[in-house]
Amino acid sequence: MSVSSTRSGIMPIDTIPDWERRIARQDACWEREILDRPVCAITVPREPPACAVPAGRPYTSLRDYWLDTDRVVETAMAAVRNTVYLGDALPFAWPNLGPEVFSAFFGCEMEFGETTTWAIPCIRDWAGVSACRFSRESPYWRKLEEMTDALLDAGEGLFYTGLSDIHPGGDAIAAFRDPQRLNMDLLLHPGEVRQLLAYVNRVYAEMLECYFAKLTARRQPVTTWPGIVSSKRWMVPSNDFSCMISKEMFDEFFLPGIREECRLLEASVYHLDGPAALRHLDSLLEIPELSMIQWVYGAGRGRASDWLPVYRRCQAARKGIQLFLDADELRVIMENLRPEGVWMAVTVPDRDSARAVLRIVETWR
Repeated sequence: MSVSSTRSGIMPIDTIPDWERRIARQDACWEREILDRPVCAITVPREPPACAVPAGRPYTSLRDYWLDTDRVVETAMAAVRNTVYLGDALPFAWPNLGPEVFSAFFGCEMEFGETTTWAIPCIRDWAGVSACRFSRESPYWRKLEEMTDALLDAGEGLFYTGLSDIHPGGDAIAAFRDPQRLNMDLLLHPGEVRQLLAYVNRVYAEMLECYFAKLTARRQPVTTWPGIVSSKRWMVPSNDFSCMISKEMFDEFFLPGIREECRLLEASVYHLDGPAALRHLDSLLEIPELSMIQWVYGAGRGRASDWLPVYRRCQAARKGIQLFLDADELRVIMENLRPEGVWMAVTVPDRDSARAVLRIVETWR
């Protein structure tokens, strides 16, 4: 699918005069096209800060902390006001209840930690699978709707509101069952797994339409946690469970659903998480509708510039790549990769360093 560079009617960001050009560059990146330079997003803290960070509230539980919509909105507004957005970076916020919140819409309860949440498996055996059904009456669905609407209201002219981190497919089934149980299910209950996958993926397609309609009605582009801001309908296919299974199992059970996810969208960036997931890269690169790969090599496994062979494989398959770089890696990246389809976020200490990085990126042809 293809759309024009920037759809008319997107809400402007009052503090960023060239917001439309920034979105247009990111739209072009999906097609591996360059308007004037590759996408380069840079943020630095505003000095001095524009506003105080909201004071912490007393909470009786981590659950109350996570579900406090006022806290989410106040924190987002302070973060945006205290950040300078340079290059192609644009201010955005997204409602976050953790990566397994999608599974909670089907009846899983949630456990809340300091920095993340996880679903408590809700299918103890396949005889009880009929109880695992999506419901708009789920308290987590209602809370995510509440947070999204509150951010949309607060962000008018200040920031864009994105979609939550949503994991359908294999990650959803793993949350319903527990990853270890799902490993056995692929051998002992393959028919049940396929049937549940089909149901989950149908719900996901309907949910995406709901959220895209909500964003369009509020003059929003599409964004979520990777930081891309685009007028195209895009999302982040993923399968973190895939690190536990063979290429053959992945291709048989989960690759068709990922392909269908990509077909729902105008653009997509696959979140490939960890060295054990690299065995699936060739299968993913064969999906015509997949636009881009985000390779997450993990803490302690070097930096982006240490993984040039992976990025070259992606570019050879005519896929874009999303890179998170330190500024001193930029020259190595430019000397070894092509600029088409590259979306970069570059870490720098201050505005002067950011300007120097952008001058270098402008020479990448």
